[in-house]
Order: sequence, then structure tokens, then C-alpha cells
Amino acid sequence: MNFKLLLFFFFFGILFGFSQTKVSGLVFDENNEPVAFANVIFKGSTEGTITNEDGRFYLESENTWDTVIISFLGYEIKEIVLDKKVNYDLRFILKEEASALDEVVIVSGKQSKKASENPAIRILKKIWERKRQNGLSQFKQYEYDKYEKVEFDLNTIDSALIKSKLFRGMEFVFEEVDTSSVTGKTYLPIFINEAVSTVYGDNQLNKEKEDLKGNKNSGFNNNQVIIDFIDDLYADFDVYENYLKFFDKSFVSPLSRTGIQTYNYVLSDSAFIDNKWCYNIIYYPRRKNELTFKGDFWVNDSTYAIKDINLQASKSANINWVKEIYIEQEFEVLNDSVFLIKRDYMLSDFALNKKEKSRGVYGKRTTLYENYVFDEPKEESFYDEEVYFFDEDVYNRDDEFWEQNRLESLNKDEKGVYKMLDTLKTVKKFKRLYNIGSILASGYVEFPSINFDYGPIFSTFGYNDVEGLRLRTGGRTYFSRNDLWRLEGFVAYGFKDEKFKYGISGKWLLNKKSRFILFGGHRRDVEQIGASLTSSTDVLGRSLASNAVFTAGTNDKLTSLNLTTIGFEMEPVRNFGFRLNASYRTLESASPTFSLDYNDPSAPNGVSSELKQFETRFSLAYYPKRQMTGYGVERKEKNENFARLFTQVSQGIEGVMNSDFDYTKVQFSYIQPWQVGGFGRLTTSLEAGKTFGEVPLGLLSVVPGNQTYFSIYNTFPQLDFYEFVTDTYTSMHIEHNFNGRLFSRIPFLKKYNLRFVLGLRGVWGDLSDENIALNTTGNPVEIPLIAPNSRIYYEYSFGVANIFKILRIDFNFRGNYFDNTDARRFGITGSFGFYF
Repeated sequence: MNFKLLLFFFFFGILFGFSQTKVSGLVFDENNEPVAFANVIFKGSTEGTITNEDGRFYLESENTWDTVIISFLGYEIKEIVLDKKVNYDLRFILKEEASALDEVVIVSGKQSKKASENPAIRILKKIWERKRQNGLSQFKQYEYDKYEKVEFDLNTIDSALIKSKLFRGMEFVFEEVDTSSVTGKTYLPIFINEAVSTVYGDNQLNKEKEDLKGNKNSGFNNNQVIIDFIDDLYADFDVYENYLKFFDKSFVSPLSRTGIQTYNYVLSDSAFIDNKWCYNIIYYPRRKNELTFKGDFWVNDSTYAIKDINLQASKSANINWVKEIYIEQEFEVLNDSVFLIKRDYMLSDFALNKKEKSRGVYGKRTTLYENYVFDEPKEESFYDEEVYFFDEDVYNRDDEFWEQNRLESLNKDEKGVYKMLDTLKTVKKFKRLYNIGSILASGYVEFPSINFDYGPIFSTFGYNDVEGLRLRTGGRTYFSRNDLWRLEGFVAYGFKDEKFKYGISGKWLLNKKSRFILFGGHRRDVEQIGASLTSSTDVLGRSLASNAVFTAGTNDKLTSLNLTTIGFEMEPVRNFGFRLNASYRTLESASPTFSLDYNDPSAPNGVSSELKQFETRFSLAYYPKRQMTGYGVERKEKNENFARLFTQVSQGIEGVMNSDFDYTKVQFSYIQPWQVGGFGRLTTSLEAGKTFGEVPLGLLSVVPGNQTYFSIYNTFPQLDFYEFVTDTYTSMHIEHNFNGRLFSRIPFLKKYNLRFVLGLRGVWGDLSDENIALNTTGNPVEIPLIAPNSRIYYEYSFGVANIFKILRIDFNFRGNYFDNTDARRFGITGSFGFYF
């Protein structure tokens, strides 16, 4: 009996395998021009797609179909009989429909923006009028169940890849190769992540909360870094919004109020869908190289709610490392007037370039929504997020939980991923590759057997004019990402000054709820302390300016620092924290060509070269909308698009541990990123501070110059270190990245996908006569004490980013104070980075 059953399933499997229908090809008109956005559908079904800008398409179905229909406004409908189950690289010619030439508009080129001439525009305006009355916005409160499945696949699998040395010893993974229903490329599933949650929202309070019930992923259980990366990569979006954010880029939504200026719209068809009469509108971009989509949507004729929508990013869109973005959204009709999202599917093709045959990684997200409940109010406190929340059981749900809570069953490929990754983890070669990736990502070499990480490896080598070549070695304790305590230290040696430097720090999380942390440390080092206005509270922190190999001018104004600190910090309210610490430090010049001398009547010669100072600091920090990952003593920021507000009061106390000065320093910093729709991202920052009391140069506020050739935000690249010194200051920095918005409209530049960056920065400061007198000793190497008090010092810059996808070059101009000695009027700085 079992043999017969096995035989039955064997033949059923064969029949199922042959039941798939696959077809791909190109659609042209009679002039051999590609027909973009033509409809391709299996006859007798609702399964279809549209051609891309080059007239190419791929269509796949689990069912058996023998005919495909190709249609487009202004052309005769073409039916093609499929003589095989798999039909690739077919070529189709559409003929103009003579009888309809006077009745229809052929979709090519620019379409009218006027509602009186284009019925699609009239429908679009109705969508705008009703969009706040559609979806969840029409209810006071809402809740629903959500199931999300994210999968990553290697694509374009061929014999060359299978036989490559990279996969030698791991050939078994290719048993899971399949074909994408969107692109027609072969792919190999390598990772899957599932999450089940319940979402609660209150439109009157403008608050939302997501309660995670379960999370599971293949091979990386409880790896919060990967989970958070996925969450950030595939954030939720509302298709009715004017801009849709993907991969940190704002795409213009086809339903946007600015869509008429961005897209061409054509009314293509009308039909009943779920017993609702709907219109079909095709849209495509008016210009290339902008962050736009192409595709179509079905909209109801009475509520003007979206029933189905397809979005496909233009291949010319100015976005890196992503060759393809394809999105499908399906909305459910709950009653005559309520359309709510039911299913969302997104496919991204990550690749080094956008060539058709380039190999890459698919990222696929499927989200299902179910069990909607409306207008059941909850207390406002229900939506307040806790500072600490982590339930380990959420990441260790059993198979029974997943069987009950999945809103969509896993297919054969997805089930195979779990098994394949479990097997891969036992392969030594895979472990080596995984470890290399981990080192590059974290900067540390892991030694799990002794719970120790060596690094950061990127700080091993350094150089400055005082130390010469600098070698550094160090490490940290590491039991897990969520350690409740951590020790870290380093030893460094300068081959020019022939001196050792060292540092050690420790921190201990005593209370998870309030994030009460004790910390302390000691460091003896050489540092450029004039590299920032708002001083760091990290005992082991060291600025890039201290290690610059190449600089504009001599980088010899360095300080020998001997620092000891101890303190505690708390976060009683989410994203609002405070810190209190006490420190003792000695400062003296590390270079014979730089002076930190000050007048000291108690010194034998009336001048002191070493500063001894005890100081207490109390600081407050607020980061609205910040998201963190982890729950240990060290956490990582999950997002970047949040404001940073920081204020600090420092009190120097004379006499404590032979401390030299009494003073009070007040500082404030505010950094704010702004997403300016389709015009890119604006970043602004404001810093202000004042020191009350007479203090030496080592305790004054130095306007941060930048003599390196790196573009460093919140510094002035045309200022030398210590060119301006203040005890009162206000500084403003503005930088706007247009994300290709400007260069995409310049014909000879748009094909390079460059991005224009505009910067403006200024500072005003003052220095009291008493502080000038205190620091004027007659030392021949002392610096001129100049503050930008006669007028605001300013600089401006023009930058070109996305050169070769990773390089940015800024052209910096000094605006005034040209009478300063050796003033640099113009300079070039650059930076590297991997950005979408």
C-alpha cells in the first residue's frame, strides 16, 4: 500500500512539474520599435504582466495554458498558441489597428496633463480627493494581524557558477534552484525570515504599535542585526502617499499630487473585479534617470479606491546596487466602500551593475494582512513603547506555532532553505566565508573560544606629524551581542616620538528597564582636540584628524592627553537619557612647534606648560524616532532619519586633585535630517556654547578646521586646526543631497547617474580679553588667538557624488577672512561610501 502511495505521489510530482507554463520574449511594432507597457496575459486567466521599456517580458504560471494574448491600445490583439510548456525568447509583432486609429490614443511619448483631454487625469484627481477616505484613514482606531516573509536568493545561476571554486564542497545547495515568475531568471534561495505580529493604531492620537508574536529565520536565529537590516530594507509604505521611500530614496508615487508632472497616464481598460467596476490606468515616467516607476493600477469607479497596483522601478532610476524593483499590491473589498490592503509583494534585484546578464541577489518580501478590527479604543499609555523590551521566546517559537499563524504556507523552495542552511553551517568552507564577512562588517576578528574580539582592525595603522607611523593593537570582551558588561582596551606605538600609548574602558548595565549603566576608563594618548566643538564623552574615542596620513599643511598641533573618567548614565524614557560623569585630565603640547602655555603666577617662571583639570559633566540627550537594536550594555542604531538634540554643562573645580581652574561650560547641539520629497535629503545642524571663566587654550572651544582630504560633516575644510579659537560660539551647517534630481535633467550627464550636493556652513564666535591675556605668554610657537567676531565666517561647497557609485568629491570655497595668514581659499575633499 505504501509503495502504491509513493508511486502515486511520484507521478503526481512529475505531472505537477510539467504543469508549469513559462514564456518570455520581445514585443515590437511594424517599424521594429519595441512596444513598452503592452499587456501580456494567458488566455482564459487573470495571470499577466506588462512589457518593460525595451518591450521585454517574462510570464510564468503554475497552471497549464496553451495560448498567450498580447494587447496594446492602438494595436490589434494578438493571440499566440504555445506549442510547449516552456517558451523562451519569442518575438512578436503588433500591427496597428486601422479601424481604431481615429478613436484611441497610442501610448507613446508625452501624454496630456489636462483633465479635459485625458480621462486618466480626471480619474487621478478623483483619487486625490478620496484618498484620505480610503484605507485605514477612515477609522478612528484599527488593528490587524500581519504576516511577513522575506527571502534572499542568488540569481542567474548557471553552470559556470555551479562549477566555480567558491562553491566547491557545497554543490548540494544547487538542488534548490528555481525560476523567478517576475524576471524569468534562475535563482537559489539562501535565506528566509518570517515574522508574525499584531498591529494597533489610533488615527486620533496619531500613534501605532506593532506587537511581535514570533520571528524565525534560516540559519541565523536570534541574529538581531540581520533582522533589523531586513526591517530597515523593507519598511512599510502607503501607496497613497506622495513619495514612497525605498532603500533611503524617495520615489514619486504614481498616485502623488505631483504625479502629473512626473508620469504619463493612459486610461487603458475597464472591467469587473470582485464584482466592482474598475478602470485600468497605465503610467510611465516622463523623463529618465529619476526615481520613478512604471506599471498600471485598477481603481474602483465609485470610491476611487485602488484595487490592484503594480510598480516597477525604471531601470534608468538613479539608485545603486539595485537593478530591479517590482511591487504588487492587492486590496480587499470588505464592503461597498471599504478597500483595505490584503497582500503586498516586493522583489528587488541587488547587483553590482544593471546589465541584463549580471549576477546578483533577489530580495523578496511578501506581506499578508488579515482579521481587521475597527474603532475599539485603547488607553494612550498602551501605545507608549518601553525603553527595554525583549522576549527571547518570540525568536524560538515551535513548528506548531508557525503552522497556526502563517497566513500563507511555505512552498517547497522556502521549506528547503531551512534545511539547506542547517546543513551549510556544518561546512567548514561556509564557516570561513561567513567569518570573513563578519570581520569586514564589524571590524573585529572573533575568538569565540576565549570570548574575545581583536580589533578594530581598521585602526591598526595611523600617521601624524608627531607620532609618525602609528601601530595599534587592541580588543574587547565579547560573549554575545547583548552582554551586560564589556571591557575594551588598546596599546599603540609611535615610531617618530618613540612612545607607547594605551587605554582601557569598561561599562556595566545594571538595570535593563532604565538602562542604568556604570562606566569608567583611562587613556594616555596623542590627539587633535581641536577637531570638534561638542566634545566627546567616549574615553577611547579618537578623531580622524589625529590619524590623517595626508593633510593640507602640517598637522603638528597635537596634544598629549592623560584622561581618567568615571560616571553613570540612564534612559528613563525611551530615547531620552542623561549622563553624569567626573574626569581628571592633564594636557600638554605633544609637539615642539605647538604651545599650550598659559600665564601662571604660581609657576617658577610665571608660565605653565601642563594643565591639570578636574571636571564634572552633566548631559541630556533626546533622539525622537530613533530605533535601537539589541538590549545589552552596547546597542546599535537601527535607523538614521531622526533628530539628535544634545546639551551639556561642564563644571571645572579648582583645587580638587590639584586642579588648576574654575569654570562653567554650556554646550548645545541639534542635528536634523529632512527628507524633501523627490528633491533629496537636507541635513542641518546647529551648535552653540559658552565658557564662563578664564581658561587656557586646552579648555577653550576651537572652531573645528579640517586639514585632511576627507569630507567630514560639521567641520570647516578651509580652516586649519586652531585657526579660530573662541569661548563663545554659534555654528550652523547645511548640506543638501539632490539625489540626482538636477543632473538627471542635463542631457550629457544624466546617463552617469551622478548626484549633486550643495553645502553651506558658517560660524560666529568671540574670545574675551581676559582669555587672550591668559594665553599670551610670548612663546615663539604660540598660535594667534583669533575669533570670528567681526562677521560670520562662512564657506560653501559644490559636490559631485555617486562617482563610480562609491566616490564623492567636494569643491570647497572660503567665503571671507582672507587676511588670515596662509588662508586657504579653495580646496578639494572626498569621501567613500556604499549608498543606494
